[in-house]
Amino acid sequence: MTVHRKEVTGSTNVDARSGAHGDVYAAEFQTAGRGRLDHRWESARACNLTFSAVFDVAGLQPADVATFPLVVGLSIAETVERVCPALADKPAVKWPNDVLVGGRKLAGILCERNGDCVIAGVGVNVNQREFSGELSSRATSLAMLCGREFDRDDVLRKILEDLYAAHERWREGGFAAFHAAFSKRDYLKGRVIAVRQTDADASPVTGLCSGVQADGTLLVGGTPVYAGEAHVGLPCGEGDIITSP
Repeated sequence: MTVHRKEVTGSTNVDARSGAHGDVYAAEFQTAGRGRLDHRWESARACNLTFSAVFDVAGLQPADVATFPLVVGLSIAETVERVCPALADKPAVKWPNDVLVGGRKLAGILCERNGDCVIAGVGVNVNQREFSGELSSRATSLAMLCGREFDRDDVLRKILEDLYAAHERWREGGFAAFHAAFSKRDYLKGRVIAVRQTDADASPVTGLCSGVQADGTLLVGGTPVYAGEAHVGLPCGEGDIITSP
């Protein structure tokens, strides 16, 4: 792995488009960081990890490549438990791209195809202790969870070691090799949810979630869902979600 560092950049995922397998692009601050559906990713300067890692996917089918974000989420959840073993709650993965602890977001993932590679953009809240607005009740960090600050370089090294090892295993066995472990951390499994394909989706798929299947799809009320953004609860009106108890 080769880590390319910047103090400030627009987006590490954009920087990574010029990279090859094993290249990692990290920045202290992103001015145009993005999440899924072009949601803005906010992170305090010099507190957290914001990076994009490049992985080779040459020769793999698109359906197989689509499962890689789940592998990235699972790998990060496992690394978090390794660096902070005294966590009261087991890190969970919320399909398709979030790592949660105690229901609060610790990390977000945005994977994008770039030729024969996939760029995995990752944001991990490490030492940030205060979040503004609605994030104050929805986000968390390693420092908040463990009561101490972390060496961010050490956390990054451990995440990358685990990610690239997981990539090799995934190339050999696909998502099926990770499915059992993922199921134990599947945040949505057993919850009533609504999945929107876009921000303006007027007819989300709703129902009891049976969890992520071995092919990477999410089973909601018996319907397989291949992509979207999941909300716990059922929609009650335009832009609203009734959260389940």
